[in-house]
Amino acid sequence: MSTQSADKTPTNAIIKPLASEEILSEKWDLCLSSLIVKSSIGAAAGIAFGVLVFRRRAWPAWVGLGIGAGRAWEGCEREFKAGPEKIGNYGGRIVRN
Repeated sequence: MSTQSADKTPTNAIIKPLASEEILSEKWDLCLSSLIVKSSIGAAAGIAFGVLVFRRRAWPAWVGLGIGAGRAWEGCEREFKAGPEKIGNYGGRIVRN
């Protein structure tokens, strides 16, 4: 049997708070990756919809790109307005001795 607790935290671990720069950096990384993924998915859906329905028009791709970017913007805005205690495990880091 293991001497570790149910949450798999080692017994000799020290939890140190993250620096605000690290939290901000992780939020920006999440936002930029979300922007790229959601914009790409929106543009791809717009291209597919434009080819199938609108006989190769360009505007559905731009609309899909805008919708994806808007959803990413909204998620980033929510992420930055929330405090560090509301976001997953951002409140601390486990350092092993």
